[in-house]
Amino acid sequence: MNTFFEKQDEDELNLIKMSDVEAKEVEWLWYPFIPYGKLTIIQGDPGDGKTTLVLNIAASLSRGEGFDDGMKFTEPINVIYQTAEDGLADTVKPRLEQARADCSRVLVIDETEKALTMLDKRVEEALDQTGARLLILDPIQAYLGGGVDMNRANEAREMTKHLATIAEKRNCAIILIGHMNKNSGGKPVYRGIGSIDFLAAARSALAVGRIIGKDNYRAVVQIKNNLAPFGHPKAFELSEEGFKWIGDYEISTEEVIGGYALKGSKLDQAKQLLRDLSEDKDVVSSNELIELAKAEGISKRTMDNARKEMGLKSQKINNTWYVKLK
Repeated sequence: MNTFFEKQDEDELNLIKMSDVEAKEVEWLWYPFIPYGKLTIIQGDPGDGKTTLVLNIAASLSRGEGFDDGMKFTEPINVIYQTAEDGLADTVKPRLEQARADCSRVLVIDETEKALTMLDKRVEEALDQTGARLLILDPIQAYLGGGVDMNRANEAREMTKHLATIAEKRNCAIILIGHMNKNSGGKPVYRGIGSIDFLAAARSALAVGRIIGKDNYRAVVQIKNNLAPFGHPKAFELSEEGFKWIGDYEISTEEVIGGYALKGSKLDQAKQLLRDLSEDKDVVSSNELIELAKAEGISKRTMDNARKEMGLKSQKINNTWYVKLK
């Protein structure tokens, strides 16, 4: 008769005074995109380059370098990279070598005899043994374990809570790579496969997508950030020569999140507007250009960047500034 109350008594109450909690700043592997001690999700449609991006991040960190201004490093770090979609010998190793990785610092937990899951104690053991500051699981659904339904909130929550605890305890960044679902409408955060609890547990989430009109270009946009202001969209190029980081890129989340930038980037639109204007006139007033750009949803900053890249100069005539189109 007293079983319920006896069980309740077994759970000892412990209260934490916030006055006893020491405040600390968030550390960043890549500001403001990938924080240490937290979960980050990177998602995109198949073939859009999300794994290539993450492999090049790992390669760069293994050399103690960063390819973007938000990556500040003074020494190489160890990375644990788990993949269930690519062969280590014929795919992962060649990609790492092409990215000039220090392969002695990129480690893999052996899954030959037993598949790894997010709840596997080997995850913590590997982090403790290697001191790795970055753990990558590619893709999310491959590391759930048999019988786990990633669409069920309670099961997803157990996984992410466990990983978040591991990340915080070791101040390690954990990246979960996920595919997009086929829902092209609605908010960007709902395009990830599985329960929304995966994204809810992440402090940052990025989406990688193609850019129409630039076949080799991929855009990176941030669709969630609980720890800092959203980062500016970025871009990289994929070619026969390999991965090339472009950096800041003018494109909206809405253009990328469907898997493709439907109208091309805002920068491309700005350049096309300038080319169209040059067919009828030699100069255009700066004020008129700003208004024309605004009507197309193009910011002044983007138009200024387009002018610089096209080498178009400004000229002041009778106290009015003009842009020389030819």
